[in-house]
Amino acid sequence: MSYSLKDVFYLDAQVNTGTSAGDAADALDLSAYVDPIAKGRSRGVGLAIYKVHFDVVDDSENKPVAAGTTGQMRCGLIANPGIGTFAIGGSTLDSAILRASNDLMVAGFDYCAPGTSTNAYPNLKEYVMPSTEVPYIVVRDSIALCIDVSTAFSNAATVAVRLECAQVSLDQATLNQLLRTQTV
Repeated sequence: MSYSLKDVFYLDAQVNTGTSAGDAADALDLSAYVDPIAKGRSRGVGLAIYKVHFDVVDDSENKPVAAGTTGQMRCGLIANPGIGTFAIGGSTLDSAILRASNDLMVAGFDYCAPGTSTNAYPNLKEYVMPSTEVPYIVVRDSIALCIDVSTAFSNAATVAVRLECAQVSLDQATLNQLLRTQTV
């Protein structure tokens, strides 16, 4: 399960902040990469996420968010097959889903647009992140990039994520533990 460039591939997703407060999500279908059922001598397969790279850009021009833009959000990548895809205001996330204490949290950060940012609240602050030594292993069919916009953005922004991941074989005990952990 060690990090190896020959096994790594990339997946990505993005979601728009809009210009109002609320929640949004973009689900990634992982069914082609995971198989949580061990058959005979073959082992179950999970998706090891080693690194997660986040980006927040101006929605209209693929440039950094403008200096005068205001807004604040919390963002996370969640291993939860029930979230789905929806735009700002299309649904509501559970209040505890974007917390570090959530077992389904793969990676997360807080973001303040430049016009809202202060020394106390820097632009982007990661609070959960997997690593090459300890990847987050997903055994469910989907994960979701979720945002909770607490202070509406004055200009819409796009949040993008890029995952460095690899398929890994799992013994039955590990697979069972991950299936229990990733059940909502």
